[in-house]
Amino acid sequence: MQKYNVTGMSCAACSARVDKAVREIDGVEDVAVNLLTNTMNVEGDVDSQIIIDAVNAAGYGATLAEGELSSDGDTSYKPQTSDEFTKTQREEFKKIRNRLIVSLIFLLPMMYVTMGHMMWNWPVPEALAVNPMAVGIFEMLIAGIVMVINQKFFINGFKGIRHLAPNMDTLVAMGSGVSFGYSVVVLFQMSQAAMAGDMQGCHEFLHNLYFESAAMILTLITVGKMLESYSKGRTTDALAGLMDLTPQEARVVRDGVETMIPVEQVKVDDIYVVKPGEAIPVDGVVVSGNGAVDESALTGESIPVDKMENDDVTAATLNVDGHLTCRATRVGKDTTISQIIQMVSDSAATKAPIAKVADKVSGIFVPAVLLIALVTLIIWLLVGEDIGFSLARAISVLVISCPCALGLATPVAIMVGNGVGARNGILFKNATALENVGKTKVVVLDKTGTVTKGQPKVVDIVPADNVSEEELIKRAYAIEAPSTHPLAKAIVDYMEDAETGLHCNIDLMCTNFKNHSGQGVSGQVKGKMIYGGKAEFIRRKVGDAFDTFAKNHQVDEEAKRGRTPLFFATDDEMLGMILVADEIKEDSAEAIAELAAMGIETVMLTGDRIATARAIADEAGVKYVIAGVMPDEKAKVIKAISEHAKVMMVGDGINDAPALTAADNGVAIGAGADIAMDAAQVVLVESRLTDVVAAIKLSKYTLRNIHQNLFWAFFYNAICIPVAAGAWIHITGWEMNPMYGAAAMSMSSFCVVMNALRLNLYNIHKKVKNTEKVNNISQENSKTFIQEIVDKYSVVDIIKEKGGNSIMKTTIKVDGMMCEHCEARVKEVLEALDGVASATPDHEANIVEMELDAPVTEYTFAKAITDAGYDFRGIKKQ
Repeated sequence: MQKYNVTGMSCAACSARVDKAVREIDGVEDVAVNLLTNTMNVEGDVDSQIIIDAVNAAGYGATLAEGELSSDGDTSYKPQTSDEFTKTQREEFKKIRNRLIVSLIFLLPMMYVTMGHMMWNWPVPEALAVNPMAVGIFEMLIAGIVMVINQKFFINGFKGIRHLAPNMDTLVAMGSGVSFGYSVVVLFQMSQAAMAGDMQGCHEFLHNLYFESAAMILTLITVGKMLESYSKGRTTDALAGLMDLTPQEARVVRDGVETMIPVEQVKVDDIYVVKPGEAIPVDGVVVSGNGAVDESALTGESIPVDKMENDDVTAATLNVDGHLTCRATRVGKDTTISQIIQMVSDSAATKAPIAKVADKVSGIFVPAVLLIALVTLIIWLLVGEDIGFSLARAISVLVISCPCALGLATPVAIMVGNGVGARNGILFKNATALENVGKTKVVVLDKTGTVTKGQPKVVDIVPADNVSEEELIKRAYAIEAPSTHPLAKAIVDYMEDAETGLHCNIDLMCTNFKNHSGQGVSGQVKGKMIYGGKAEFIRRKVGDAFDTFAKNHQVDEEAKRGRTPLFFATDDEMLGMILVADEIKEDSAEAIAELAAMGIETVMLTGDRIATARAIADEAGVKYVIAGVMPDEKAKVIKAISEHAKVMMVGDGINDAPALTAADNGVAIGAGADIAMDAAQVVLVESRLTDVVAAIKLSKYTLRNIHQNLFWAFFYNAICIPVAAGAWIHITGWEMNPMYGAAAMSMSSFCVVMNALRLNLYNIHKKVKNTEKVNNISQENSKTFIQEIVDKYSVVDIIKEKGGNSIMKTTIKVDGMMCEHCEARVKEVLEALDGVASATPDHEANIVEMELDAPVTEYTFAKAITDAGYDFRGIKKQ
């Protein structure tokens, strides 16, 4: 995707024209033109110069945005400052302001004469007081000067006509130009009357002049443009604020000497120093020293975080206290703050689906207004009104119509909403995500690291008979050390913790390490294979030895207490088990309760044992649990739920990547520096589950704000255009002067932008009341489809361990078996499944009785039977 700066756009009709021109280029896959930021994002394999030429041909200007790759692939990274970012906006605001000031300098004397003298008899020079012709010439000269000052409207407006793409400037230019042209004709008529000595006629013609309207229209529209420019600048305050956080210099240690260098010159592995009160220049890791770092700018958390050796630090956070020496790990555009800025900027430049309605209207809006103005003129002439009255009605239609409000309704709200999210560590990758998150009806939560802290700790060590505790933990450490799984890390941390007293005796090395996905690990230690992992994995290795161990040590009871047992064995004997527990986060129960108050169902989706998962779910308040699910099955569960309701998947963005991608809204929680996770549409910098609730509320409020803006834009035009055309004159007597129409138009866009700015006042962490149920699923419907999915993918209730015996029995219903050969085929495919000890099909009863040595999901049965060519009819209830 390439980003361009576009110049010359003044309204939604302009952005629609640019969009159409670029979209027609072969190779362009998608285009998003943003009227708010005057930018354009283009996806597709097209030379940038072709894009620029197409925009120029449409009557506008385009340049490749700073930092983007040009056609020759050359670019260099330099962090953009807020001054550089807002430079164009500030310059534009100054130009408009200066134009307005000069316009007012000339307009005020004109209004003094035309209104002050003619309406209230304010004193004027005698040459004007007794000579209506002089007044007319005076008005013409002043109006002409004001038109020259505001020539931008005429240049852009008639350029749009030349390219068959009329825009807002076209409407303003025509309104002002027609007023001026008509007044010139009247002025010539006045001169004829003066030459004939008809002073009474001269005074009558004087009242038909619209020179002041021609000047006032331009000035009032300029007032509106200035207010709009100012308020639009406010919508990017959050993004500019993030840029202000980025340090421009770093204190790097070179050859033992501290040297201040530009931050863009810092390289990976450079050593840099951060003193108290200084901002951290790039992402890094502390190599010496300690300090308290204020990370509130990125996470919203106001309490400083203590940092010591080996802790990660993030660019743009503030070292409040202490002296830190760090090694750079991410520099340039790879730093967290740079990625956040890029994500917020890219998200604001994309279009939300709801904006498509406004885009379609914008494309035909200006031509429609021109047609309405022409029809208005003709109708009033046909009903017998004079040309002056008829022109006034047509001019009012031209100048009161506002395509700008339509074009700004969505992007201003998206920009402000993204800014509010960024300030709170909630990052939406695009406008579609910001719109859709609020429509979530089911939230699916990963267990480890999402509901729980993701920092499991060893809570008990249970060796088998004839095995010492030290021997068990050392062998477990040997095969778990190469693994990256959180449970493996718990064992490694326990072993390396000085308090265990065992860290000094790590003398075992693992070879031939192998990770068995979703099951466990194995490796050779001192020439002997060691296995570690889930119950079913170890049971297949040692059989009865495992059953005896599980019975003697009440494994199921440990799982019900929320402890996860990890079993270890050799090829022929049990070594024991290590119990690991992971505490739930402090805010998990609060967040899940808020989701329930909003009418959103919650489901825990985990590969852990059902008993352990159920214990965690009960503590956190999660209603539904799907446990024992393999990693590849998580995405299938998400897709099944999404067939019935909008589903959000919340996970750590690594192991849950397929599920995050499959969800309507994928949320990566606790991303920290890894904010650019491709799988997620929403990234939460901190590991707070309450931020999930905040993201949903922010999305809802932003969408509501967009609806308000669109309603105002449509309502304003739907009401004001008929009033301007004089549709209600005979009923209400309402007659609109073109100047009032210009004033109304100038305020409409300002109102839309100011309404969007109200999002900054919204507290996204305000607790939801129980009465605030929105987008909720009916209780009956949710019980139907969610429970069906839980039953399908979870270990079914009838599969139970009995009295410590690990053999579980169940019966499934299968149609399509016709003979003993069919029975043999079904038996073969079922016994090939992990967890199925034996299968006994009966083609006459259409059932298969099975003995299981490990839990098996109903989905696994269904897939195996279906793939074999038979019909799976479900679990037979016992």
